[in-house]
Amino acid sequence: MLFAAILAGLVAVLVTGVPVFAGLALFATAIVALAEGNLGGMGELVFGKLNTYLLVAIPLFTLMAHFMIRGKVVDDLFGAAHTLLRHLPGGMGVATVAACTVFAAISGSSVATALTIGSAAIPLMIRYGYSPRFAYGVVGGGGTLGILIPPSGPMVLYGVVTDTSIGALFMAGVVPGLLLAAIFAVYCMTAAKFARERVRTEKRATAAEISAALRRSAWALALPAAVLGGMYFGVFTATEAAAAGALGALAIAALVYRTLSIADVWRCAIDAARNTAMLFLILAAAALLGNALTKLRIPLQMVELVTRHELSQTAFLLAVMLLVVVLGMFLETISIILITTPVVLPVLAALRIDPVWYGVLLTINLELALITPPVGMNLFAIKAVAHASIREIIVGVLPYVALLIVGLALVLVFPAIALWLPGTMRSG
Repeated sequence: MLFAAILAGLVAVLVTGVPVFAGLALFATAIVALAEGNLGGMGELVFGKLNTYLLVAIPLFTLMAHFMIRGKVVDDLFGAAHTLLRHLPGGMGVATVAACTVFAAISGSSVATALTIGSAAIPLMIRYGYSPRFAYGVVGGGGTLGILIPPSGPMVLYGVVTDTSIGALFMAGVVPGLLLAAIFAVYCMTAAKFARERVRTEKRATAAEISAALRRSAWALALPAAVLGGMYFGVFTATEAAAAGALGALAIAALVYRTLSIADVWRCAIDAARNTAMLFLILAAAALLGNALTKLRIPLQMVELVTRHELSQTAFLLAVMLLVVVLGMFLETISIILITTPVVLPVLAALRIDPVWYGVLLTINLELALITPPVGMNLFAIKAVAHASIREIIVGVLPYVALLIVGLALVLVFPAIALWLPGTMRSG
């Protein structure tokens, strides 16, 4: 099949180490040049793809995260989670999952979640008797929640590409994200209870300790709740929520914590701009690839193939999820979204598959890509924090690969897990 040959060629180009945006753009340009003999209209295509109001949410959510991190607003998250949960079996692992869950609602990035929480949690868990593999696994698994629990950069891109409500996508990620966090926490408690290592247990926190911990982390907890609540109740759109979140993070870090100087604000803006420019370059290149695939009639061929073989929704989704798992071993999440979505989208419409539901399934699958070798970004984030061998880290995260597959299966079998909450929200 032509698409399989193109996909294999594209993966071969990207695994050579060429920057993702360059690989996508050059490959797409070559296809168009061979198919039509000219490159007319490509500039207008790129401009049209980037000239989208919804994309403003990406730099603003990124800026919000940088303000909260550089302003040290999130530093007390792990401490607060540890105080509240330390008395449980595997309490430090459960606290790590809880801290990752909250930080995911601030950063929108799995790698940032793994780096930030891992730098505090991994040394402490090892010091308290947890095995290094246990520590690496819980940070790697918990870190993946960064792209499922809103705000989520990959969800914004998926929403732009498919013209799906970003607010609905964000709300759809909440319940599956909390479900996965609960599954991870139960696993931590079970694994710690039956572990051979002697894990140090702690006393239940007193009321005074709990009150102090909640006071320290109150602002880090309040801002994401306000941003998501505003979207849920229709106070503002996703883009307006991003602006409100960035402004709120700036006010908290600069006026409440007083840990953000003018120079820090400038550095946050530069970092956010750099991250955004990288994503936009990839998005522009993926637009070129999508255009090339359309010129070759590949999306139409996919619809005809599915129709001819009378595939059910479940069979098609299973096939796509398997493809994404394989791609996730070699490509990073943004590339997978932008390569596969233009091809899959017409089939979703033909099979009447809810694009919000599919977006959540895709995001959970992309979480798998973050912890599966050889190109698992969270694996390298943990390696940077813990200075451990990549083999030890991979062995540590393997249980969480299985747990993510369980979560994916639950959302596939019970779509209401993803679709219930967005179905109750008010339109903004």
